[in-house]
Amino acid sequence: MLPPDDVARELAAEVAELRRLPGADALRWTGRPGWPRGGAADWHFTLAFYGEVDEDVVPDLSARLARAAHRTAPFALAVRGGGQFGHGRALWAGAAGEVPALRLLADRAEAAARKAGLDLGEHRRYKAHLTLARSRDTVDVRPYVEALDAFASRTWTVGELVLVRSRLPRSGVPGEQPRYEPVGRWALDGAG
Repeated sequence: MLPPDDVARELAAEVAELRRLPGADALRWTGRPGWPRGGAADWHFTLAFYGEVDEDVVPDLSARLARAAHRTAPFALAVRGGGQFGHGRALWAGAAGEVPALRLLADRAEAAARKAGLDLGEHRRYKAHLTLARSRDTVDVRPYVEALDAFASRTWTVGELVLVRSRLPRSGVPGEQPRYEPVGRWALDGAG
């Protein structure tokens, strides 16, 4: 799920401030949509991570995601606060607003994948997050999490489900980040 451009710009301004904090160069920062690498979905809320998906599974998965979107009503969301995963290996911004609706959509996206035959491993409780930075080593990200605590974007209405493809770095260039591209979009209809 992608935040609108103006929300991404708000978040980009906050991230610019975070990058001024001491030790920020120890993190690999993700980019805002369309900048600097031009990726349309660099900042996105992952609802379910599918891993490697064979091309022949994508049509069935897409049909099931379309049904999940059709059953889900639009809902209000904002980017708010932050946290960490993996003892400082990932810094993220969180969500506020109708988070239970977001969690329901995440459950439906996971169910769609399982019904399409994807092995997602063990089910984990969904944690709404948008990854801002990563590190291969443990980094003390508490100052960044504390700074994010006061951040809140404007609230927008989530009106679509987006399937995003990750293209992992292959060049071997240090600091290169994955590239993300939307490959399917379905309107949230709220039909059930």
